[in-house]
Amino acid sequence: MTDREKHSILMVSDFFYPNFGGVENHIYYLSQCLLKLGHKVVVVTHAYGRRSGVRYMTGGLKVYYVPWRPFFNQNTFPTLYGTLPIIRTILIRERINIVHGHQTFSTLSHEALMHARIMGYKFTLADVSQAICVSHTSKENTVLRSGLVPHKVFVIPNAVDTAVFKPAFHRPSPLEIVIVVISRLVYRKGADLLVEVIPEVCRLNPNVRFIIGGDGPKRVRLEEMREKNSLQDRVDFLGAVPHTQVRSVLISGHIFLNSSLTEAFCIAILEAASCGLLTVSTRVGGVPEVVPDDMIVLAEPDPSDMVRAIQRAITMLPKIDPQVMHNRMRELYSWHDVAKRTEIVYDRALKCSDQNLLERLPRYLSCGAWAGKIFCLVMIFNFLLWHLLELWQPADGIEKAPNVILSRDYNGLEECCRKHNNAETHKNSRDSNSNIS
Repeated sequence: MTDREKHSILMVSDFFYPNFGGVENHIYYLSQCLLKLGHKVVVVTHAYGRRSGVRYMTGGLKVYYVPWRPFFNQNTFPTLYGTLPIIRTILIRERINIVHGHQTFSTLSHEALMHARIMGYKFTLADVSQAICVSHTSKENTVLRSGLVPHKVFVIPNAVDTAVFKPAFHRPSPLEIVIVVISRLVYRKGADLLVEVIPEVCRLNPNVRFIIGGDGPKRVRLEEMREKNSLQDRVDFLGAVPHTQVRSVLISGHIFLNSSLTEAFCIAILEAASCGLLTVSTRVGGVPEVVPDDMIVLAEPDPSDMVRAIQRAITMLPKIDPQVMHNRMRELYSWHDVAKRTEIVYDRALKCSDQNLLERLPRYLSCGAWAGKIFCLVMIFNFLLWHLLELWQPADGIEKAPNVILSRDYNGLEECCRKHNNAETHKNSRDSNSNIS
Protein backbone atom coordinates (compact mmCIF):
# COMPACT_ATOMS: atom_id res chain seq x y z
CA MET A 1 0.00 0.00 0.00
CA THR A 2 1.18 3.54 -0.68
CA ASP A 3 1.37 6.09 2.12
CA ARG A 4 -1.62 7.94 0.68
CA GLU A 5 -3.82 4.85 0.92
CA LYS A 6 -3.00 4.10 4.55
CA HIS A 7 -5.41 5.24 7.25
CA SER A 8 -4.84 6.27 10.84
CA ILE A 9 -7.87 4.78 12.60
CA LEU A 10 -9.16 5.52 16.08
CA MET A 11 -11.35 2.76 17.56
CA VAL A 12 -13.47 4.09 20.44
CA SER A 13 -15.62 2.14 22.88
CA ASP A 14 -16.30 1.75 26.58
CA PHE A 15 -15.95 -2.00 26.03
CA PHE A 16 -12.44 -3.35 25.62
CA TYR A 17 -9.93 -5.65 27.33
CA PRO A 18 -9.56 -6.60 30.12
CA ASN A 19 -13.35 -6.72 29.91
CA PHE A 20 -14.69 -9.69 27.92
CA GLY A 21 -17.46 -9.84 25.35
CA GLY A 22 -18.37 -9.74 21.68
CA VAL A 23 -17.62 -6.02 21.21
CA GLU A 24 -14.22 -6.35 22.89
CA ASN A 25 -13.24 -9.28 20.67
CA HIS A 26 -14.55 -7.56 17.55
CA ILE A 27 -12.41 -4.46 18.15
CA TYR A 28 -9.31 -6.53 18.92
CA TYR A 29 -9.49 -8.91 15.95
CA LEU A 30 -10.53 -6.19 13.49
CA SER A 31 -7.66 -3.98 14.69
CA GLN A 32 -5.13 -6.79 14.25
CA CYS A 33 -6.27 -7.41 10.67
CA LEU A 34 -6.20 -3.69 9.82
CA LEU A 35 -2.65 -3.48 11.21
CA LYS A 36 -1.65 -6.33 8.91
CA LEU A 37 -3.17 -4.44 5.98
CA GLY A 38 -0.76 -1.59 6.73
CA HIS A 39 -3.04 0.81 8.58
CA LYS A 40 -2.32 2.49 11.89
CA VAL A 41 -4.84 1.60 14.59
CA VAL A 42 -5.27 3.19 18.02
CA VAL A 43 -7.91 2.19 20.58
CA VAL A 44 -9.47 4.52 23.17
CA THR A 45 -11.40 3.15 26.12
CA HIS A 46 -11.89 4.04 29.78
CA ALA A 47 -9.65 2.93 32.64
CA TYR A 48 -10.19 -0.52 34.12
CA GLY A 49 -9.15 -0.56 37.77
CA ARG A 50 -5.45 0.26 37.90
CA ARG A 51 -5.12 -0.12 34.14
CA SER A 52 -4.81 3.53 33.13
CA GLY A 53 -2.56 5.28 30.65
CA VAL A 54 -1.06 3.97 27.43
CA ARG A 55 -0.48 0.28 26.70
CA TYR A 56 0.76 -1.68 23.71
CA MET A 57 -0.77 -4.97 22.69
CA THR A 58 0.03 -7.65 20.12
CA GLY A 59 1.04 -6.37 16.68
CA GLY A 60 1.74 -2.83 17.91
CA LEU A 61 -1.87 -2.02 18.80
CA LYS A 62 -1.79 1.11 20.94
CA VAL A 63 -4.48 1.50 23.61
CA TYR A 64 -5.33 4.67 25.54
CA TYR A 65 -7.00 3.81 28.84
CA VAL A 66 -8.51 7.24 29.54
CA PRO A 67 -8.72 7.94 33.31
CA TRP A 68 -12.52 7.84 33.31
CA ARG A 69 -14.17 5.30 35.58
CA PRO A 70 -17.20 3.18 34.55
CA PHE A 71 -20.48 4.51 35.88
CA PHE A 72 -23.06 1.87 34.93
CA ASN A 73 -22.74 -1.45 33.09
CA GLN A 74 -19.12 -0.65 32.10
CA ASN A 75 -20.20 2.69 30.57
CA THR A 76 -18.66 6.02 31.54
CA PHE A 77 -20.85 8.78 32.93
CA PRO A 78 -22.20 10.96 30.07
CA THR A 79 -20.50 14.37 30.31
CA LEU A 80 -21.04 15.64 26.74
CA TYR A 81 -18.03 17.97 26.91
CA GLY A 82 -15.81 16.47 29.60
CA THR A 83 -14.01 14.20 27.15
CA LEU A 84 -13.39 16.89 24.51
CA PRO A 85 -9.89 17.96 25.65
CA ILE A 86 -8.51 14.45 25.87
CA ILE A 87 -10.16 13.18 22.66
CA ARG A 88 -8.90 16.26 20.80
CA THR A 89 -5.36 15.68 22.07
CA ILE A 90 -5.38 12.02 21.02
CA LEU A 91 -6.76 12.83 17.57
CA ILE A 92 -3.99 15.37 16.98
CA ARG A 93 -1.17 13.39 18.60
CA GLU A 94 -1.92 10.25 16.61
CA ARG A 95 -2.69 12.06 13.31
CA ILE A 96 -6.07 10.29 13.09
CA ASN A 97 -8.13 10.60 9.91
CA ILE A 98 -10.87 7.99 10.61
CA VAL A 99 -12.84 7.69 13.88
CA HIS A 100 -14.71 4.41 14.32
CA GLY A 101 -17.12 4.19 17.27
CA HIS A 102 -18.27 0.77 18.48
CA GLN A 103 -21.45 -0.27 20.30
CA THR A 104 -24.51 1.97 20.39
CA PHE A 105 -24.64 1.62 24.20
CA SER A 106 -21.16 3.13 24.64
CA THR A 107 -21.24 6.67 26.07
CA LEU A 108 -17.55 7.24 25.34
CA SER A 109 -18.07 6.20 21.71
CA HIS A 110 -20.88 8.70 21.14
CA GLU A 111 -18.99 11.55 22.79
CA ALA A 112 -15.84 10.83 20.79
CA LEU A 113 -17.83 10.76 17.53
CA MET A 114 -19.47 14.06 18.43
CA HIS A 115 -16.14 15.75 19.17
CA ALA A 116 -14.50 14.29 16.07
CA ARG A 117 -17.35 15.48 13.87
CA ILE A 118 -17.06 19.01 15.23
CA MET A 119 -13.34 18.92 14.41
CA GLY A 120 -14.09 17.86 10.84
CA TYR A 121 -13.22 14.17 11.09
CA LYS A 122 -15.00 11.47 9.13
CA PHE A 123 -17.29 9.23 10.87
CA THR A 124 -24.97 10.11 17.71
CA LEU A 125 -26.08 8.53 14.56
CA ALA A 126 -27.57 11.82 13.47
CA ASP A 127 -24.34 12.87 11.79
CA VAL A 128 -21.98 10.16 10.53
CA SER A 129 -20.21 9.72 7.22
CA GLN A 130 -20.87 5.95 7.09
CA ALA A 131 -22.33 3.38 9.49
CA ILE A 132 -21.60 -0.33 9.83
CA CYS A 133 -24.13 -2.87 11.11
CA VAL A 134 -23.42 -6.54 11.78
CA SER A 135 -26.69 -7.86 10.32
CA HIS A 136 -29.40 -6.84 7.87
CA THR A 137 -31.93 -6.71 10.70
CA SER A 138 -29.65 -4.33 12.57
CA LYS A 139 -29.35 -2.19 9.44
CA GLU A 140 -33.14 -1.96 9.09
CA ASN A 141 -33.49 -0.88 12.71
CA THR A 142 -30.66 1.66 12.38
CA VAL A 143 -32.11 3.21 9.24
CA LEU A 144 -35.62 3.42 10.71
CA ARG A 145 -34.60 4.83 14.09
CA SER A 146 -31.84 7.21 13.03
CA GLY A 147 -33.23 8.46 9.74
CA LEU A 148 -29.98 7.65 7.94
CA VAL A 149 -30.20 7.06 4.22
CA PRO A 150 -29.78 3.33 3.49
CA HIS A 151 -26.79 3.75 1.15
CA LYS A 152 -24.77 5.15 4.09
CA VAL A 153 -25.29 1.99 6.15
CA PHE A 154 -23.24 -1.12 5.38
CA VAL A 155 -23.68 -4.69 6.63
CA ILE A 156 -20.44 -6.39 7.66
CA PRO A 157 -20.93 -9.41 9.93
CA ASN A 158 -18.69 -10.39 12.79
CA ALA A 159 -16.32 -13.33 12.42
CA VAL A 160 -14.66 -16.04 14.49
CA ASP A 161 -11.07 -17.17 14.81
CA THR A 162 -11.44 -20.79 13.74
CA ALA A 163 -7.77 -21.44 14.52
CA VAL A 164 -8.63 -21.01 18.21
CA PHE A 165 -12.24 -22.23 18.35
CA LYS A 166 -12.06 -25.80 17.10
CA PRO A 167 -13.71 -29.02 18.25
CA ALA A 168 -12.23 -31.34 20.87
CA PHE A 169 -10.23 -34.35 19.68
CA HIS A 170 -12.71 -36.59 21.46
CA ARG A 171 -16.40 -35.71 21.50
CA PRO A 172 -18.05 -35.60 24.97
CA SER A 173 -19.87 -38.74 26.01
CA PRO A 174 -23.44 -38.93 24.66
CA LEU A 175 -24.62 -40.58 27.90
CA GLU A 176 -24.80 -37.18 29.58
CA ILE A 177 -25.96 -34.22 27.51
CA VAL A 178 -24.27 -30.98 28.54
CA ILE A 179 -25.90 -27.65 27.65
CA VAL A 180 -23.52 -24.67 27.82
CA VAL A 181 -24.52 -21.06 28.52
CA ILE A 182 -21.85 -18.36 28.29
CA SER A 183 -23.32 -14.90 28.64
CA ARG A 184 -23.55 -11.81 30.77
CA LEU A 185 -26.22 -12.65 33.33
CA VAL A 186 -28.34 -9.56 32.77
CA TYR A 187 -31.95 -8.95 31.75
CA ARG A 188 -31.12 -8.17 28.10
CA LYS A 189 -29.38 -11.52 27.73
CA GLY A 190 -32.50 -13.37 28.87
CA ALA A 191 -31.27 -14.58 32.25
CA ASP A 192 -34.84 -14.52 33.53
CA LEU A 193 -35.84 -16.96 30.78
CA LEU A 194 -33.17 -19.37 31.97
CA VAL A 195 -34.72 -19.35 35.44
CA GLU A 196 -37.87 -20.91 33.97
CA VAL A 197 -36.33 -23.02 31.22
CA ILE A 198 -33.61 -24.90 33.14
CA PRO A 199 -35.87 -26.64 35.74
CA GLU A 200 -38.29 -27.83 33.06
CA VAL A 201 -35.55 -29.20 30.80
CA CYS A 202 -33.97 -31.01 33.77
CA ARG A 203 -37.37 -32.49 34.68
CA LEU A 204 -37.92 -33.82 31.14
CA ASN A 205 -34.36 -35.10 30.66
CA PRO A 206 -32.67 -36.84 33.63
CA ASN A 207 -29.39 -37.05 31.68
CA VAL A 208 -29.07 -33.30 30.96
CA ARG A 209 -26.65 -31.03 32.83
CA PHE A 210 -26.12 -27.27 32.48
CA ILE A 211 -22.85 -25.33 32.62
CA ILE A 212 -23.34 -21.57 33.04
CA GLY A 213 -20.42 -19.23 32.42
CA GLY A 214 -20.72 -15.53 33.03
CA ASP A 215 -21.61 -13.11 35.77
CA GLY A 216 -24.03 -10.29 36.39
CA PRO A 217 -26.88 -9.06 38.60
CA LYS A 218 -29.17 -11.93 37.52
CA ARG A 219 -26.83 -14.62 38.81
CA VAL A 220 -28.57 -14.45 42.22
CA ARG A 221 -31.90 -15.42 40.62
CA LEU A 222 -30.30 -18.36 38.85
CA GLU A 223 -28.65 -19.57 42.04
CA GLU A 224 -31.97 -19.31 43.87
CA MET A 225 -33.57 -21.37 41.09
CA ARG A 226 -30.91 -24.06 41.52
CA GLU A 227 -31.47 -24.21 45.29
CA LYS A 228 -35.25 -24.19 45.01
CA ASN A 229 -35.30 -27.10 42.53
CA SER A 230 -32.44 -29.05 44.16
CA LEU A 231 -30.33 -28.95 40.99
CA GLN A 232 -26.96 -28.46 42.66
CA ASP A 233 -25.50 -31.51 40.89
CA ARG A 234 -26.97 -30.57 37.49
CA VAL A 235 -26.31 -26.84 37.18
CA ASP A 236 -22.72 -25.59 37.50
CA PHE A 237 -21.81 -21.90 37.77
CA LEU A 238 -18.36 -20.94 36.51
CA GLY A 239 -18.56 -17.20 37.06
CA ALA A 240 -16.87 -14.85 34.61
CA VAL A 241 -14.96 -16.90 32.03
CA PRO A 242 -11.81 -15.32 30.51
CA HIS A 243 -11.86 -15.44 26.73
CA THR A 244 -8.78 -17.66 26.80
CA GLN A 245 -10.87 -20.33 28.52
CA VAL A 246 -14.10 -20.07 26.50
CA ARG A 247 -13.13 -22.85 24.10
CA SER A 248 -12.35 -25.29 26.92
CA VAL A 249 -15.83 -24.65 28.33
CA LEU A 250 -17.57 -24.98 24.97
CA ILE A 251 -15.94 -28.29 23.98
CA SER A 252 -17.18 -29.86 27.21
CA GLY A 253 -20.77 -29.53 25.96
CA HIS A 254 -23.10 -30.71 23.20
CA ILE A 255 -25.56 -27.79 22.91
CA PHE A 256 -25.01 -24.04 23.21
CA LEU A 257 -27.97 -22.09 24.59
CA ASN A 258 -28.50 -18.38 23.85
CA SER A 259 -31.53 -16.77 25.52
CA SER A 260 -31.00 -13.11 24.52
CA LEU A 261 -33.99 -10.79 24.29
CA THR A 262 -32.17 -8.46 21.87
CA GLU A 263 -29.15 -9.33 19.78
CA ALA A 264 -27.63 -7.68 16.73
CA PHE A 265 -25.47 -10.67 15.84
CA CYS A 266 -24.01 -12.76 18.74
CA ILE A 267 -20.38 -13.77 18.23
CA ALA A 268 -20.84 -16.43 20.94
CA ILE A 269 -22.96 -18.46 18.50
CA LEU A 270 -20.13 -18.37 15.96
CA GLU A 271 -17.63 -19.55 18.56
CA ALA A 272 -19.93 -22.37 19.67
CA ALA A 273 -20.62 -23.51 16.09
CA SER A 274 -16.92 -23.41 15.29
CA CYS A 275 -16.36 -25.74 18.27
CA GLY A 276 -18.99 -28.11 16.87
CA LEU A 277 -21.89 -27.36 19.20
CA LEU A 278 -25.49 -27.30 18.03
CA THR A 279 -27.10 -23.99 19.02
CA VAL A 280 -30.51 -23.28 20.50
CA SER A 281 -31.32 -19.57 20.45
CA THR A 282 -34.13 -17.10 20.72
CA ARG A 283 -35.31 -15.75 17.36
CA VAL A 284 -34.38 -12.11 17.94
CA GLY A 285 -32.50 -9.42 16.01
CA GLY A 286 -29.91 -10.70 13.59
CA VAL A 287 -29.56 -14.16 15.16
CA PRO A 288 -31.35 -15.97 12.27
CA GLU A 289 -28.65 -14.61 9.93
CA VAL A 290 -25.68 -15.93 11.92
CA VAL A 291 -25.39 -19.62 10.96
CA PRO A 292 -27.16 -21.97 8.49
CA ASP A 293 -30.52 -23.40 9.56
CA ASP A 294 -29.18 -26.90 10.16
CA MET A 295 -26.74 -25.58 12.78
CA ILE A 296 -29.28 -23.80 14.95
CA VAL A 297 -32.74 -24.35 16.44
CA LEU A 298 -34.65 -21.09 16.87
CA ALA A 299 -37.37 -20.37 19.41
CA GLU A 300 -39.48 -17.43 20.44
CA PRO A 301 -38.31 -15.72 23.65
CA ASP A 302 -40.88 -17.72 25.59
CA PRO A 303 -40.00 -20.42 28.17
CA SER A 304 -42.27 -23.11 26.75
CA ASP A 305 -41.09 -22.57 23.18
CA MET A 306 -37.46 -22.62 24.30
CA VAL A 307 -38.01 -25.93 26.10
CA ARG A 308 -39.49 -27.39 22.92
CA ALA A 309 -36.51 -26.14 20.92
CA ILE A 310 -34.07 -27.76 23.35
CA GLN A 311 -35.97 -31.05 23.15
CA ARG A 312 -35.74 -30.91 19.36
CA ALA A 313 -32.01 -30.13 19.52
CA ILE A 314 -31.42 -33.16 21.76
CA THR A 315 -32.98 -35.44 19.12
CA MET A 316 -30.73 -33.88 16.44
CA LEU A 317 -27.46 -34.48 18.30
CA PRO A 318 -26.66 -37.94 16.81
CA LYS A 319 -26.58 -36.36 13.33
CA ILE A 320 -24.16 -33.58 14.30
CA ASP A 321 -20.52 -33.91 13.19
CA PRO A 322 -18.44 -31.26 15.03
CA GLN A 323 -15.57 -31.35 12.53
CA VAL A 324 -17.88 -30.85 9.54
CA MET A 325 -19.52 -27.94 11.36
CA HIS A 326 -16.10 -26.41 12.10
CA ASN A 327 -15.00 -26.69 8.47
CA ARG A 328 -18.16 -24.93 7.28
CA MET A 329 -17.60 -22.08 9.74
CA ARG A 330 -14.03 -21.70 8.52
CA GLU A 331 -15.35 -21.14 5.00
CA LEU A 332 -18.16 -18.80 6.05
CA TYR A 333 -16.39 -16.37 8.40
CA SER A 334 -12.97 -14.71 8.31
CA TRP A 335 -11.64 -11.66 10.16
CA HIS A 336 -9.48 -10.89 7.12
CA ASP A 337 -12.63 -10.57 5.02
CA VAL A 338 -14.25 -8.35 7.67
CA ALA A 339 -11.18 -6.07 7.72
CA LYS A 340 -11.08 -5.73 3.92
CA ARG A 341 -14.76 -4.88 3.76
CA THR A 342 -14.35 -2.36 6.59
CA GLU A 343 -11.43 -0.84 4.71
CA ILE A 344 -13.78 -0.14 1.79
CA VAL A 345 -16.17 1.71 4.13
CA TYR A 346 -13.26 3.84 5.41
CA ASP A 347 -12.30 4.73 1.85
CA ARG A 348 -15.87 5.78 1.09
CA ALA A 349 -16.04 7.85 4.27
CA LEU A 350 -12.98 9.86 3.29
CA LYS A 351 -14.55 10.61 -0.08
CA CYS A 352 -17.65 12.14 1.54
CA SER A 353 -18.00 15.89 1.06
CA ASP A 354 -17.01 18.06 3.99
CA GLN A 355 -19.77 20.11 5.62
CA ASN A 356 -19.34 22.90 8.12
CA LEU A 357 -21.48 23.19 11.23
CA LEU A 358 -24.02 25.52 9.60
CA GLU A 359 -24.60 23.02 6.81
CA ARG A 360 -25.10 20.20 9.32
CA LEU A 361 -27.47 22.00 11.70
CA PRO A 362 -30.59 21.13 9.65
CA ARG A 363 -29.71 17.46 10.16
CA TYR A 364 -29.84 17.93 13.93
CA LEU A 365 -33.08 19.90 13.74
CA SER A 366 -34.76 16.99 11.98
CA CYS A 367 -34.24 14.79 15.08
CA GLY A 368 -37.38 16.15 16.73
CA ALA A 369 -39.39 19.24 17.58
CA TRP A 370 -37.61 19.79 20.91
CA ALA A 371 -34.78 17.29 20.69
CA GLY A 372 -33.57 18.82 17.43
CA LYS A 373 -33.20 22.27 18.97
CA ILE A 374 -31.40 20.82 21.99
CA PHE A 375 -29.00 18.89 19.74
CA CYS A 376 -28.25 22.07 17.81
CA LEU A 377 -27.40 23.93 21.02
CA VAL A 378 -25.22 21.04 22.20
CA MET A 379 -23.23 21.03 18.96
CA ILE A 380 -22.89 24.81 18.81
CA PHE A 381 -21.56 24.91 22.37
CA ASN A 382 -19.21 22.04 21.57
CA PHE A 383 -17.97 23.99 18.54
CA LEU A 384 -17.26 27.03 20.72
CA LEU A 385 -15.42 24.92 23.32
CA TRP A 386 -13.28 23.39 20.59
CA HIS A 387 -12.20 26.84 19.39
CA LEU A 388 -11.45 27.92 22.96
CA LEU A 389 -9.21 24.87 23.29
CA GLU A 390 -7.53 25.80 20.00
CA LEU A 391 -6.70 29.22 21.47
CA TRP A 392 -5.57 27.80 24.82
CA GLN A 393 -3.56 24.90 23.36
CA PRO A 394 -3.01 25.27 19.60
CA ALA A 395 -2.84 22.05 17.62
CA ASP A 396 0.66 22.95 16.41
CA GLY A 397 1.82 22.93 20.03
CA ILE A 398 0.68 19.34 20.69
CA GLU A 399 3.57 16.92 20.28
CA LYS A 400 2.93 14.25 17.68
CA ALA A 401 3.33 10.67 18.88
CA PRO A 402 5.90 8.55 17.02
CA ASN A 403 4.50 5.60 15.11
CA VAL A 404 5.65 2.43 16.83
CA ILE A 405 5.83 -0.56 14.51
CA LEU A 406 6.50 -3.84 16.25
CA SER A 407 7.82 -6.95 14.56
CA ARG A 408 5.26 -8.77 12.46
CA ASP A 409 7.12 -11.99 11.84
CA TYR A 410 4.12 -14.13 12.75
CA ASN A 411 2.34 -15.98 9.99
CA GLY A 412 -1.20 -14.72 9.65
CA LEU A 413 -3.78 -13.51 12.11
CA GLU A 414 -4.27 -17.03 13.44
CA GLU A 415 -0.76 -17.09 14.94
CA CYS A 416 -1.25 -13.57 16.30
CA CYS A 417 -4.50 -14.51 17.96
CA ARG A 418 -3.04 -17.75 19.28
CA LYS A 419 -0.31 -15.76 21.02
CA HIS A 420 -2.94 -13.41 22.38
CA ASN A 421 -5.11 -16.19 23.78
CA ASN A 422 -2.31 -18.35 25.16
CA ALA A 423 -0.34 -15.59 26.83
CA GLU A 424 -3.30 -13.35 27.78
CA THR A 425 -1.54 -10.47 26.11
CA HIS A 426 -3.96 -7.93 27.51
CA LYS A 427 -2.76 -8.78 31.04
CA ASN A 428 0.92 -8.58 30.13
CA SER A 429 0.81 -5.51 27.89
CA ARG A 430 3.81 -3.28 28.32
CA ASP A 431 3.28 0.08 29.97
CA SER A 432 4.35 3.11 27.97
CA ASN A 433 6.27 5.93 29.61
CA SER A 434 3.60 8.30 28.30
CA ASN A 435 0.59 9.28 30.39
CA ILE A 436 -2.68 10.77 29.27
CA SER A 437 -2.88 14.40 30.22
